Amino acid sequence: MGTLGTILRHPDDFYPLLKLKMAVKHAEKQIPPEPHWGFCYTMLHKVSRSFGLVIQQLGTDLRNAVCIFYLVLRALDTVEDDTSIPTDVKVPILIAFHRHIYDREWHFSCGTKEYKVLMDQFHHVSTAFLELGKSYQEAIEDITKRMGAGMAKFICKEVETIDDYDEYCHYVAGLVGLGLSKLFHASGKEDLASDDLSNSMGLFLQKTNIIRDYLEDINEIPKSRMFWPREIWSKYVNKLEDMKYEENSVKAVQCLNDMVTNALLHAEDCLKYMSDLQDLAIFRFSAIPQIMAIGTLALCYNNIEVFRGVVKMRRGLTAKVIDRTSTMADVYGAFFDFSCMLKSKVNKNDPNATKTLSRLVAIQKTCRESGLLNKRKSYIITSNSRFNSSMIIIFFILTIIFAYLSAYRPNNQ
Repeated sequence: MGTLGTILRHPDDFYPLLKLKMAVKHAEKQIPPEPHWGFCYTMLHKVSRSFGLVIQQLGTDLRNAVCIFYLVLRALDTVEDDTSIPTDVKVPILIAFHRHIYDREWHFSCGTKEYKVLMDQFHHVSTAFLELGKSYQEAIEDITKRMGAGMAKFICKEVETIDDYDEYCHYVAGLVGLGLSKLFHASGKEDLASDDLSNSMGLFLQKTNIIRDYLEDINEIPKSRMFWPREIWSKYVNKLEDMKYEENSVKAVQCLNDMVTNALLHAEDCLKYMSDLQDLAIFRFSAIPQIMAIGTLALCYNNIEVFRGVVKMRRGLTAKVIDRTSTMADVYGAFFDFSCMLKSKVNKNDPNATKTLSRLVAIQKTCRESGLLNKRKSYIITSNSRFNSSMIIIFFILTIIFAYLSAYRPNNQ
């Protein structure tokens, strides 16, 4: 629920946080009783709680397909991410992974924590996969095959140019966008989106993650993982790892801003993709991560903390996004508000200031021309708070009293 201090600073976070906590408990109660499906949904909530929440609203067949699609690709990603696996072992597994999903007995021990559990008990995922409809299976197999081949290619190749960067992001995330579009279409609820728009949906999320995770990736043991393209970072430092050192702070932030500006290229495609969606559940499933992405970019831009620790949206703001995203007006509003926040942080002396401002103006223009901004729900402005600080304190006191009374209530009552 977050600390009391955080909620007092942002009192309108309280109600969305409360709803989010209730939604988490509800989702946990909806885990299917069959052992293999129970494992899959339990694992889904462990490896991605926010994704697990938004997936719950999808219809049963599509929800199951998306759950398995996510876990298959998460397992594939676990193999790629494990830097302790020798290349001559890793590459064949990546290339053949699309065949392993048909094998109820296959597993491969790698990764750590919940990811190791996923890999050790992957037979549950395969068993569930084999119960999906054929059109869902074919879409998942196709994307897994293409992604595994792309990952294998970049095991032996550095991300040198911006073209390399876009290609890598296509393999690890753009293909996810294509796959989801195929699953949406297979469900009969959506027209098949274009590959270009689907690809941009994945690239926008992936590039945001790569920017945010700089420090974690560069400090990876036993070997650093480097995804920022040399074509960008070499303009500012001699080595990518140099940006984490304090003496390079100015250049590091300039490079960071360059990376954010590159990611913004995909925003307008994402808005177009989402505006074409027809099913409400699929719309929310698609829109919530995209709003989180532009919000994260706004936080990361011009922020030296990216090179010092973890920069992410506070949980209360995440809860607001989940609670208040239900129409395209909300999406346009969020993209407009976060682009305004980002725009306010642009330093005119930054080498890419003109380019950054140009991309932000284009995003804002698209949002304005939708004619829906006046119908948006705000994620940032807190003047319409549902609760004030005094009411928050009262709620906390009542919650504590209720918890105390519940704990000591006699069993026969």
